[in-house]
Amino acid sequence: MLEKYTISELEERIGYHFKDQMLLRQAVTHSSFTNEQKINKYGHYERLEFLGDAVLELISSDFLYHTYSQEPEGKLTKMRASMVCEPALAFCAKDIELGKFLLLGKGEESTGGRERESIVSDVMEAVIGAIYLDGGIEKAKEFIDRFILSDLEHKKLFYDSKTTLQEILQSNGGREYHYELVGENGPEHDKLFLVEVLIEGECYGKGSGRTKKAAEQQAAYEALLKIKDFRK
Repeated sequence: MLEKYTISELEERIGYHFKDQMLLRQAVTHSSFTNEQKINKYGHYERLEFLGDAVLELISSDFLYHTYSQEPEGKLTKMRASMVCEPALAFCAKDIELGKFLLLGKGEESTGGRERESIVSDVMEAVIGAIYLDGGIEKAKEFIDRFILSDLEHKKLFYDSKTTLQEILQSNGGREYHYELVGENGPEHDKLFLVEVLIEGECYGKGSGRTKKAAEQQAAYEALLKIKDFRK
């Protein structure tokens, strides 16, 4: 079981202290753990994720509506999709090292579930759902503002890294670049892809991910940091 001080540490990181700490415990509990421990099948994060997804969509939509008052609906929809997609939420979760707090079954643990974007992004939404239930919409908004809607220039660089890199290289004389798959780890159903982005033959960035697209995005982001000298 997760020790109480660990829950308290997570509360410190997210900047919210729960009246009902079991909600936060549920938010970081994977179904593989509940199955293994033979506890309540609803004691994992999936229902909270469902709720948190809706809260996040509302808060991010409200933010974009008021921040970009001249943009049409279609543009706002695309912006929202890029901000709350799986890789983007997993990226935001790194600020609080959310992966280290997960309760996973032994099988999920052994196959790298703690680092898997699909799980970490779901847990990020579950935490939002837990905060909403415990403290209401304003407390959920504070969390979203702090960890998802903050430092958007930097995060946008990550969200749109492949497109941004392409635009920069095209505007700089059309420099040649390509992504190269340099390795694969893990079983066939759960591979980790390793990718490098080469600009005129020189490696500018490396990335890893459960899909080639995710690995390329990370590689492009690393290349942009190098090109722009953008500090993390």
